[in-house]
Amino acid sequence: MNQTADNLTDAVARHGIELPGPQIARLQQYCELLWQWNERLNLTRHTDYEKFVTRDLRDSLVFAEFLRSGEKVLDVGTGGGVPGVVLAIVRDDLDVTLCESVGKRARAVADIVERLRLDVPVVHARAEDLLTECRYDTLVIRAVAKLKKLLEWFRPHRNSFGRLLILKGPSWVEQRGEARHHGLLKDLTLRKLKSYPLPGSDSQSTLLQIHHAP
Repeated sequence: MNQTADNLTDAVARHGIELPGPQIARLQQYCELLWQWNERLNLTRHTDYEKFVTRDLRDSLVFAEFLRSGEKVLDVGTGGGVPGVVLAIVRDDLDVTLCESVGKRARAVADIVERLRLDVPVVHARAEDLLTECRYDTLVIRAVAKLKKLLEWFRPHRNSFGRLLILKGPSWVEQRGEARHHGLLKDLTLRKLKSYPLPGSDSQSTLLQIHHAP
């Protein structure tokens, strides 16, 4: 059973995550702003510090583990700002842009980013449209669509990004099979970077990397 923490510091400590105090304070401010907006818009189901740490923060830190300093990163379909806002807080050496196609969500996240005083652009657009004008080292993707759909969207824009980092649940193997069946992984390399348990279940989250085959 999940324990409810009164503050983020307690929740982070309980799960053995080490972050500098100023980052924890900023992340707590992010949670408060996100949950205020969530009363008006459906931005997140993780509305306590325990769920934020075990899902949103943990997922974002896994992305961060595989991002190099100075990378230009696009958070595709940022929703309430995960992982993009969290990455901008815990990895200020990254160049992060948030992309959201739903106008209300984009405006909410832009307000959150402004209040946090983060130097992070929030773009109200589909990522595919943004990729016609901009290039990124890495697209980070969490809870957006199945692999088949993602690869269909980004296939015409392969020259506009270096790689995809996609976080998936247990169905990723099945989704990989579907994508292969439709020829969408041809000339691409898919690599499993890391798997880790989903809290409170026997399932696992898996971070995948997809890039052009050498």
